[in-house]
Amino acid sequence: MNGIAMYTNLQAKDAGELVAKHAPLVKRIAYHLLAKLPDTVLVEDLIQAGMLGLLEASNNFSDTHGASFTTYAGIRIRGAMLDDVRSNDWTPRSVHRKAREITKVMQKIEQKTGRDARDTEIAELLEITLDDYHKILNDSSCCRLFSTNDLQGDNDRSTSENILENINEADFRVALINEIAGLPERERLVISMYYDDELNLKEIGKILNVSESRACQINNQAMLRLKSRLAHFSP
Repeated sequence: MNGIAMYTNLQAKDAGELVAKHAPLVKRIAYHLLAKLPDTVLVEDLIQAGMLGLLEASNNFSDTHGASFTTYAGIRIRGAMLDDVRSNDWTPRSVHRKAREITKVMQKIEQKTGRDARDTEIAELLEITLDDYHKILNDSSCCRLFSTNDLQGDNDRSTSENILENINEADFRVALINEIAGLPERERLVISMYYDDELNLKEIGKILNVSESRACQINNQAMLRLKSRLAHFSP
């Protein structure tokens, strides 16, 4: 066996071990999502889509940048599941529109101030109350950040395969890792507990001494912040 073949076999073995080790993560994420989705969504379909996301993550992940595979894989698994759900158009267009408005406002504030955009600033620019802003966060399935359709927007879905190629590029993965590390402390903590420690939002809320709803808002805001900071990867 030549060197290239041996290297390829080793890569395949490593990927297979990652998939086998993290397969239970797919099931846990599927059941977390299922609670927020219509009754017509089957957990078996979510798990099937999630396994594809896990396989993709195992093939593309690089640990040279100090990132946790569980965090990276968790985001890709959820994105794959939500890609599958969105193909059936369960989420109202108004939710997508409001989420996109938030990411644009976040980007505008952070480019102007050079720091993290605050809740009050975002609500003010959107010309809504802080309570209404938090309600939008609760309504948004913001973990679809890495859904190919969401990066693409609501038009021309036929180009989604090309977008997936962009998502898989090494520079995107490096940028994602860096932006996760650059999140505000509380948002980074929630992301870590949710993806690394596999805690649900109720458990995270107890640790942070906030409600489950507030933990959901923090998680969703973190995902929208990542989306705003990675907007240049969108075609």
